[in-house]
Amino acid sequence: MSDVTIYTTTFCGYCVAAKRLLSKRGIPYAEINVSGDDEARAWLVQVTGQRTVPQIFIKGESVGGYEELTALDRAGELVKKVAPA
Repeated sequence: MSDVTIYTTTFCGYCVAAKRLLSKRGIPYAEINVSGDDEARAWLVQVTGQRTVPQIFIKGESVGGYEELTALDRAGELVKKVAPA
């Protein structure tokens, strides 16, 4: 099981970019495509307060979308967040 889960839709450039960044850093992730899944989308809005994708969770914690992911990476915090405790 992966520590990173990314919720995506089929035609989403930011989703592709987020997955590319995770792969570039060697960080495995589980992808959940919520295209056409109204129940999953409603759950994401309830949990994150956001209607956009990607929505990224690290160890069960919502970290936001692509912009937040890249900010974590630039700050050197992304790899730390996924490191074993």
